[in-house]
Amino acid sequence: MNGPEGSAASAMIRARALGLRPRVIAIDGPAGSGKSTVGLAVAQVLDFLFFDTGAMYRAVTWAALQRGVEVADEKRVSEIAEVMEIDILPARGTNVDGRSNLVLADGVDVTDAIRRPEVDQQVSAVSAYGRVREALSRQQRRVGERYGTGRAEKPGIVMVGRDIGTVIMPHAALKVYLDAGVEERARRRRRQLLALGKAVDLAQVLADILRRDKLDSGRALSPLRVAEDAVVLDTSHMDAAAAVAQVLALVEQMAGTATGDGDGQR
Repeated sequence: MNGPEGSAASAMIRARALGLRPRVIAIDGPAGSGKSTVGLAVAQVLDFLFFDTGAMYRAVTWAALQRGVEVADEKRVSEIAEVMEIDILPARGTNVDGRSNLVLADGVDVTDAIRRPEVDQQVSAVSAYGRVREALSRQQRRVGERYGTGRAEKPGIVMVGRDIGTVIMPHAALKVYLDAGVEERARRRRRQLLALGKAVDLAQVLADILRRDKLDSGRALSPLRVAEDAVVLDTSHMDAAAAVAQVLALVEQMAGTATGDGDGQR
């Protein structure tokens, strides 16, 4: 949305988004589906807070690895999650690593560290632990509810993860489930890593994503699944701009429903 027309369109949709009740947009999906890229862009257009909830699980994983704790040691990893203070703050000035937030773990900036391949390989195992999920879910829900009222530093929030619409914020005004073929998701993830100067083999990235899919979908607590009232978008043959446009169109539609303007059909 560049230029005068784009600016006017952005201002119009920002105004419309204020009609969401609560002002929470939940975007779920598997690894590499584009939810972070799309969620960040949507948040920027709406001037909402962008909250990648997976960052909290990554922070716990990073902390365990830094402390020499075996990721398979559920008790010790859970204890880290229960005492660690994780803050998600808007980045000051330019974006950090292409993202709009800083991630602090006990006051340490771990924004870049939590995106390393070794964290990628272990985070799904950590996120499957019940005590970890309970500890971090409370923090995530608190953030979502605060911004969802429209009375925080930003007028609303875009939350991305794997169980936002099903567990964390089941009353979100709009729930979107982004998906894509596994090969396409692996290619996207490899491009992200290459852009960060990390040389990785496509076959290894694909294997990692397949493993994460199995863990995310098969865990007993809060497995990855589509919320009953979510809109499913397959982005396999869709670029980011097209996916963002579709989500923004849904925002307008749902905001119109909330204010009595629109047909309210998905």
